[in-house]
Amino acid sequence: MVPFSILDLAPVADGHSVAESLAMSRRMAVAAENHDYARFWLAEHHGMAGVASSATSVVLSYLGAATSKIRIGSGGVMLPNHSPLVIAEQFGTLAELYPDRVDLGLGRAPGTDMQTARALRRNMDASVDSYPDDVLELQRLLGSGDQGVLAVPGRNTHVPLWMLGSSLYSAQVAAEFGLPYSFASHFAPDQLIQALTVYRRNFKPSEQLAKPHTMAGVMAVVADTDEEAKYLFTSAQQQFVNLRRSRNLPFSKPVETMDGIWSPSEKYMVEHMLQYAMVGSKASVAFQLSSFLEKTNVDELIVSMPIHDSEARLKSLRLMAEVRDSL
Repeated sequence: MVPFSILDLAPVADGHSVAESLAMSRRMAVAAENHDYARFWLAEHHGMAGVASSATSVVLSYLGAATSKIRIGSGGVMLPNHSPLVIAEQFGTLAELYPDRVDLGLGRAPGTDMQTARALRRNMDASVDSYPDDVLELQRLLGSGDQGVLAVPGRNTHVPLWMLGSSLYSAQVAAEFGLPYSFASHFAPDQLIQALTVYRRNFKPSEQLAKPHTMAGVMAVVADTDEEAKYLFTSAQQQFVNLRRSRNLPFSKPVETMDGIWSPSEKYMVEHMLQYAMVGSKASVAFQLSSFLEKTNVDELIVSMPIHDSEARLKSLRLMAEVRDSL
């Protein structure tokens, strides 16, 4: 059975506070553990009215304290925003608090607009150019060799690194460094198969990993009926329309129809970007998932659940676990 995990952005739903959103992420993490999901990851974003996971390591500690066995981690930390030492100390601390439960997924994008990126006090151009070196530096700081500068906490924790991406570049870096690779097909589907092929073909074994290990991201909205799931999914569709229009808003409530909300070109763009979204009843999602897993042959699947209503989100998580167990 392919392990399923959860990717969460601590969505700030329209009509709810940041505090309520973080509490909901805690409920999701506990439910994911109870339903035998392998990992619960948070994504780093900044300056977004609908996302509360910007201080990723802080929220992970909150979730770790509420759970006992599920792996927690970043999906991912945007390394150009930070010095490797800071991330080594943060995730080294998490590893000491929650031994053998912490993953460190790394991304190359800023996870925000350029103005906010500059406010994060890193030279973005230099940081992106130095990304592979920063990954190696971070790996060294979390290891047990002669470090020079010491990450305390961090040293000797050997927190497993994951490379995250939506391009062939990330696949090549992951393969060169012998690290597991997660592709962001939940919002960037175009190069999924090509990136997985590049990664598998060029993989070099490392101390962390002997053979290629792949994960792919999908969105999922599972409900009792296809109609209900499609209704709930309109929140995600509105979110992508708002992003295209540069409208920084909380996560939208669902609507009966997207007609009149999006233009024909926006509809095409959103449906193309979300082509791997699994939306429907358990039977419908099981069919979609089987096709996706056969097409990609990934070792793991990570699922985001863009649902406005908290109870519907928890129900979708439970139903998705039932789909997994039926495959």
